[in-house]
Amino acid sequence: VQLVESGGGVVQAGESLRLSCIVSGITFDDYSVAWFRQAPGKEREGLFCSAWSGASAYYQESVKGRFTIARDTPKSTLYLEMNMLKPEDTAMYYCGGASPHQDGFCSESGAGMKYWGTGTRVTITS
Repeated sequence: VQLVESGGGVVQAGESLRLSCIVSGITFDDYSVAWFRQAPGKEREGLFCSAWSGASAYYQESVKGRFTIARDTPKSTLYLEMNMLKPEDTAMYYCGGASPHQDGFCSESGAGMKYWGTGTRVTITS
């Protein structure tokens, strides 16, 4: 199982980025896939989870209305669309994956994720 994030970069405040998490080695429909981030000196925080059941959850009020997710099953990809970026969005962004058959589940902490990507760095300048 492999999760590969891409799309990070350095942009100015107010601009947009779209991150991609491409998942391979699994049946994508059977997996919950989620986005997390970890800012320098801070703990990892969950942003969104797209559950295998079709449900989705978001965890951070700070990104509500600015960030959205989209799941593309034929491409085995979960996107994170980030708009109106702020300097406080600067972080390493990770995706995680889990199957209910592995007792995986969506949660803000990421405790239910079984697989992780290596991350893509996002830097927002003011």
